[in-house]
Amino acid sequence: MIVSLYQNRPSFGEIKKNVKTVINAVSDREFDILVLPELFAAGYQFKDTAEAHSLADPAGEGETFEKMQKLAVEKNALIIYGFPEKADGRLYNSSLAVLPDGNYHLYQKVHLFDTEKAIFSPGQTGFFVFEFRQTGIGMMICFDWRFPEAARKLTLDGAQIICHPSNLVLPHCPDAMKTRALENNVFTVTCDRVGSENRTGRQLKFIGKSRIIAPDGEVLGELGTDDPGFLSADIDPQLAANKQITLNNEILSDRRPEFY
Repeated sequence: MIVSLYQNRPSFGEIKKNVKTVINAVSDREFDILVLPELFAAGYQFKDTAEAHSLADPAGEGETFEKMQKLAVEKNALIIYGFPEKADGRLYNSSLAVLPDGNYHLYQKVHLFDTEKAIFSPGQTGFFVFEFRQTGIGMMICFDWRFPEAARKLTLDGAQIICHPSNLVLPHCPDAMKTRALENNVFTVTCDRVGSENRTGRQLKFIGKSRIIAPDGEVLGELGTDDPGFLSADIDPQLAANKQITLNNEILSDRRPEFY
């Protein structure tokens, strides 16, 4: 299975331009799964909820979804991307996993970071796993990485690949995802963005360093800190199905939750 990501540099609020840039960048690539960053087309630093609402879409609606749905069908691939979602009068920092048949799965970010709490409501979907080509797929968004329970819940529910759209400004996540992969024996695909935003008097610099990591913690590929780019790895998802560490140890069955 070929898993890929595209690390972009969006221009805030220019959704059509940002979507077109990504589609052009991946149009000649082949992949089974493509992961894009958190809020990849809208930008990150909203001045207020009204501005965020103006750039948000209901799940499964809007131009971004239509373009990603078309890409999924044309590429016969799973496309995972982050977007601002509006639903029932609330805003969520969400990701959609669009399947080749045009259907989708929605995840709403559980752990909001810093000033996101002034814009978004905490997600209500919870962590879940769906199957794609006989492989368990889970989703997290950015700051969810800081809570080991997120990746562990996905693993317990059968995830073999954890797809992780991100807008990282802290330096710790790329290395921490090696631990998340290793402690759960899963593949992780963290797709960040690059560039900076200063729309509220606070400068944010996004660190890039998008990574694909194997269940043994090996970094299968990594991008830099400043430039957009495409990254791909040919993986065997079954390596994440075997949780055996030694002849006498297995990651999940050795757990003793009554003591945690």
